[in-house]
Amino acid sequence: MILHELIDYGTLRVIWWVLLGVLLIGFALTDGFDMGVGALLPFVSRTDPERRLVINTVGPVWEGNQVWFILGGGAIFAAWPPLYAVSFSGFYLAMFLILAALIVRPVAFKYRSKRDGKVWRERWDWALCAAGAVPALVFGVAVGNVLRGVPFRLTDTLMPLYEGWGFLKLLALLNPFALLCGAVSLGMLLAHGAGWLMLKAEPGPITERARRIGSVAGTVAIAGYALAGLWLLVLTDGYHLAAPGVPDGPSNPLLSEVVKGGTWLSAYAARPWIVIAPIMGFAGMGLSVLGLRRGWEFVILASKIGILGMIASVGLTMFPIILPSSIAPDSSLTVWDASSSHQTLFIMLVATVIFLPIILAYTAWVYRVLWGKVTESDVTDNANSY
Repeated sequence: MILHELIDYGTLRVIWWVLLGVLLIGFALTDGFDMGVGALLPFVSRTDPERRLVINTVGPVWEGNQVWFILGGGAIFAAWPPLYAVSFSGFYLAMFLILAALIVRPVAFKYRSKRDGKVWRERWDWALCAAGAVPALVFGVAVGNVLRGVPFRLTDTLMPLYEGWGFLKLLALLNPFALLCGAVSLGMLLAHGAGWLMLKAEPGPITERARRIGSVAGTVAIAGYALAGLWLLVLTDGYHLAAPGVPDGPSNPLLSEVVKGGTWLSAYAARPWIVIAPIMGFAGMGLSVLGLRRGWEFVILASKIGILGMIASVGLTMFPIILPSSIAPDSSLTVWDASSSHQTLFIMLVATVIFLPIILAYTAWVYRVLWGKVTESDVTDNANSY
């Protein structure tokens, strides 16, 4: 027996669908609070020492947290090449906005304290704010567009063709439902960032402002999440396979028959157990809002549960669809027809089993070493702080 045949092709596809979700959720749980703190920076801190304190709560960990984003992008490229090709083609300008924000953020971290000028530092503070808020919003907008269906079709040679051109494609992404999902994403990451400040910043004006803003943002996320679910039920068509998928079939989306119609939420009738995801989303974010209002130090644990549930609910609701096409449903990508080869998925799984625990162990060690609250004296007395 060939080694990679120890696990059948269909099982490997599901494993990599789960691993992709794990990597994206890991990115939201770790780099998400970095983005939330950055977006909150001008609003929770008034003086330069306060702003330096806020920045230094994430200063030692933000670079390591971005590993999850790199791993997620790498997993899409290697395990789901058609998904990488189709999504990056259609969301090119949106991806450029995210990339620009992720480039600005490290520059802002490194340059902000290089000069003492007030205007200089304030400009970099607002750059950090934008670098946190823009990706949080755009990621949510992207999810909203995926749920609505993306206007692409595949040629006979599997080349993706999109409706629209240039800047018009970006404007088309900014539809009401997608913007609602963007508001949910931004709200939950602002609440997540506020929870991080409750944990890492010394009690005082910063944490009080974070509590107020974070609780409002969390409430917006809960209300928007509920409204998005109702929107999916009433106003948005779902997608489903016309016939059961072939788990070990070839990676050719044109061989599957996907039908547009009905509702995404019919998945909960077919697989009732997936209701645990939205329950976690509502409960976790609800506890986050309650904890922020009451000043719970470890409220970030609640926001982690909420984010996990909200993101997982999207993937579980759509399964086995990965990227639906609104203009040519038969071009839609599914778990059963958009992956790399059997052997490639197996080799990647072996590498993941070896290296992912090392990454987790190292990350845990870093957080343990850097445990403790950041105080204003820590940053004013330390010339090496941000």
